[in-house]
Amino acid sequence: MRTSRLALCAATVALVGLPLAAGPATADDHGGELTAELSQLNDSGASGTAWAKVDGTSVEISLEAQGLLDGAPHAQHIHIGGQNVCPANDQEGSGFEGALQVSDAADQYGAVAVSLTKEPGKTGADAALDVDNFPAEVSYSYSRTIEVSEEVAQQIANGDGVVVVHGVDHDGSGTYDGDTKSDLDPALPSEATDPAACGELNAAQMSMPHGGVETGGSSTSGIEYPAALGFGTLALALGAFGLVAARRRATI
Repeated sequence: MRTSRLALCAATVALVGLPLAAGPATADDHGGELTAELSQLNDSGASGTAWAKVDGTSVEISLEAQGLLDGAPHAQHIHIGGQNVCPANDQEGSGFEGALQVSDAADQYGAVAVSLTKEPGKTGADAALDVDNFPAEVSYSYSRTIEVSEEVAQQIANGDGVVVVHGVDHDGSGTYDGDTKSDLDPALPSEATDPAACGELNAAQMSMPHGGVETGGSSTSGIEYPAALGFGTLALALGAFGLVAARRRATI
């Protein structure tokens, strides 16, 4: 009997000790699930929802968007480094008839930190306008797991990330055109880079969906400047970062 009791106690201690051996989660784990409701900017008519799950330096991101210009590439990113907020839809900017351009709200949502491209596109800030690897549909579902730096992972887990989808047909022509040039690259029309939808990544209120369909084709049929858009990659990344840095220096 005594032997049986000792065996039972040993088994109980072993079972209870298992979760203790694992130890509590720490800030270094960069863990957490977040969601963002995407609201239109520039009266684009776009909307959507984004989900993100941070596991170490891996960020699993899913995004569903609708109401965008069909047949034109829509650059999409996680922005970091501003006030972690989205501008209001009626906020005026320096673009077409007062449209909001990227730099007009850079102090609010920050600069590009993660480019949400399709496989096998690169995902850093230098891929901010990788036109061949962004969705180009009126509505789409996107899903990808992306490796980021520890700093970016921690910032996203802390709720410092903002999802922004770009590309607005201001004049209703069905393509990116117009006389107003992009504030990031004068070789581009502003419609190609102006923000269309924005959402702040906050602690999740619902679980991330799984098994989503990744975005499809990479058509550039809705843009008159596909080559220039590709060359504008570095301008978008550095332009946004530079603006935020300049404003911070000005306040020191």
